Amino acid sequence: MTDQTTEEKPGISAGIVVQGGRVLMVRRRVKEGELSWQFPAGGIEASETAEEAAVRETLEETGLNVEAVKLLGERIHPKTGRAMSYTACRVLDGEAVVGDEEEIAEIAWVAHGEIAEYVPYGLYEPVQVWLDEELRPANG
Repeated sequence: MTDQTTEEKPGISAGIVVQGGRVLMVRRRVKEGELSWQFPAGGIEASETAEEAAVRETLEETGLNVEAVKLLGERIHPKTGRAMSYTACRVLDGEAVVGDEEEIAEIAWVAHGEIAEYVPYGLYEPVQVWLDEELRPANG
């Protein structure tokens, strides 16, 4: 009934949080391969969905209370080999801060045109499509 290949390690769920024309990114204290800046993310616990994990991890890492809007996609991350889920989230309340100082070094609200400076290897296509739509200039 369970797929053993995906059950070996818990999947990782990332919250894609957009507010004020920018996307929230965190810089981890310990790089994971080439990954330094990334979206708030962490392991999916046995009792939760990918969307619930994205909401929980965003709160734990940044202090922002968010709600899941849409599951954007799932894949095996090409840099880490981990199962990844990506969930678009909307801010309910709070102010983004470094919530988990042991894990997170800093946070940044990144404009659309700056994403490549933070993530030079490119984003997962469904995430990029979502951000292209959400972050495009209103007058553009």
